Amino acid sequence: MNNVKLNIVFIFSLLIFFSCKEENKISETIISNEEQIEVHSKKLNDWFEAQFQEEVDGSPMMQTYLGIKTEDYSKWDNISSKKEVQDLEKAKKRLRYLKDSIKVSKLNKATLLSFKLMKMDLENTIQDFQYRFYNYPVNQMHGTQSEIPAFLINMHRIESKSDAKAYISRLEGMDELFVQLVENVKIREKNGIVPPKFVFAKVLNDSRNLITGKPFDESNKESTLLADFKGKVEKLELSDEEKKVLVSQAEKALLESVKPGYDKLIEILEDQQQRATVDDGAWKFPKGSAFYNNALKRTTTTGMTAEEIHQLGLDEVARIHKEMKDIMTELKYEGTLQDFFKFMKEDERFYYPNDEKGKAAYLERAVGLIDNMKSRIDELFITKPKADIVVKAVEPFREKSAGKAFYQKGTPDGSRPGTYYANLYDMKAMPKYQMEALAYHEGIPGHHMQLSIAQELEDIPKFRKFGGYQAYVEGWGLYNEFLPKEIGLYNSPYSDFGRLAMELWRACRLVVDTGIHVKKWTREEGIKYYTDNTPNAESDAIKMVERHIVMPGQATAYKIGMNKILELREKARLELGNELFDIREFHDVILTNGAVPLTILEDLVNEWVELKNNSTKIEESSS
Repeated sequence: MNNVKLNIVFIFSLLIFFSCKEENKISETIISNEEQIEVHSKKLNDWFEAQFQEEVDGSPMMQTYLGIKTEDYSKWDNISSKKEVQDLEKAKKRLRYLKDSIKVSKLNKATLLSFKLMKMDLENTIQDFQYRFYNYPVNQMHGTQSEIPAFLINMHRIESKSDAKAYISRLEGMDELFVQLVENVKIREKNGIVPPKFVFAKVLNDSRNLITGKPFDESNKESTLLADFKGKVEKLELSDEEKKVLVSQAEKALLESVKPGYDKLIEILEDQQQRATVDDGAWKFPKGSAFYNNALKRTTTTGMTAEEIHQLGLDEVARIHKEMKDIMTELKYEGTLQDFFKFMKEDERFYYPNDEKGKAAYLERAVGLIDNMKSRIDELFITKPKADIVVKAVEPFREKSAGKAFYQKGTPDGSRPGTYYANLYDMKAMPKYQMEALAYHEGIPGHHMQLSIAQELEDIPKFRKFGGYQAYVEGWGLYNEFLPKEIGLYNSPYSDFGRLAMELWRACRLVVDTGIHVKKWTREEGIKYYTDNTPNAESDAIKMVERHIVMPGQATAYKIGMNKILELREKARLELGNELFDIREFHDVILTNGAVPLTILEDLVNEWVELKNNSTKIEESSS
């Protein structure tokens, strides 16, 4: 009996021994897998950083945008067609690496998302190479003729004598840069891509403006770039003689390099203008339909067709018109919606004077709106940007052709703040009742917040910090025109009407963009749709339609992105219930992954909802 007991004890001891040994093996395997995932994820993230650095090293202009000063501070990017071929080969090589060298099963969650985004971006780059000439390098919205001087004025800081010399070197390099630009214009014409007729007058005007004034002529007024250079050099702690020498060198560069560059561009544009037509849509391009469908896919990051987008626009226009009529009822306004539009367009109480005093007042109030929103930000957000924001008027040399408002992000180190630009060329196009929506969209909590937070994120690769998907970025901007209403802002019916007018504008974009590029609407038909359906000034409508024409598909991003964010928010609220749903947490999910396609944004929100539900179930079961 005692022997039996001893045997049982012995066998039980063996079972415990082998069981513990097996548990140790499993534990070691888990640790080993975790180590492999950590090592493999680090390997890929290091590769991401190396590829991003390669892009930065090859782009003097990107270095300047990022606030980095190297020996390339004096140079321009290579914008030749040969560089595009080199970029294609680079994309193919990178895609091969991802496919051949990376095991997705060995990546942690965050790195797997980066892998998916990089792989998708590379595949799109390779596929889109066939459409590389389907754009207008010179246009009224973002053409090289105005972006280069804007870059020097807004990006090239002069904090030392060497910075001033780098600026002069960039002036000296503009002749060669414009040789590449002119060649790009010629290549596109050979491929059947020529801007419509209206573009030429605008870009020629921009170009001539840049070579007007001293030292180009005998007028008392200094040219745009000379005035910028002198203003920056004047602030340096240098002797008067040193400053004089630098200014003299800049004048020489303006005459010997900048003017010849613009002269070449003007010559080719005047020649091409004679062959330009009034056909506006992408349908006129070789394989234009395929190009436009691809452009919609890239812009919206959805599979929506042009017809679906057009119909969505019509539906949204009808809905917003109804909400506007509700405001008319609240205000006891008698008349039609068109009558109300006319009233809002023409009543002087809604506009600042079109003079320097009026423009200064506009900027002052815009700053006040942003400052007030800053004081309310904790009600809606957990993560907030460290970077500051300033408000500026669009510079005179480009205000006639530039858009209504836009945002220029600052540097990651905060040395250059983000900038909300308001175009005050025509004060009738900048009504007071739209000021809130514009400030929230371009500033806080819109573009400034999203783009600054993305740059400041510490746990994602730089290609995601500085990348972007338009439906996400612009959808976020438009969503944040609406969001402040939920915390009691837009407390005047007129400002709420202004918010709706801005949303209506974006709904009309869905209709007009597809109308021009698929349904062969003319420029005039597009303008009429805006003036018939919105309270905006005709000058707004003209600029918007002309933007549609030179940037096919781009303007569809706003409404589609906003609708998706609202859809995801409502779905999360319904699944979590009011007790569990936290708007601040929802915004953190949207903002703390950087810009992503709308399809991936949906996955991220769904994961957050599932995690919150599971956590609640665990808490309930344990209690």
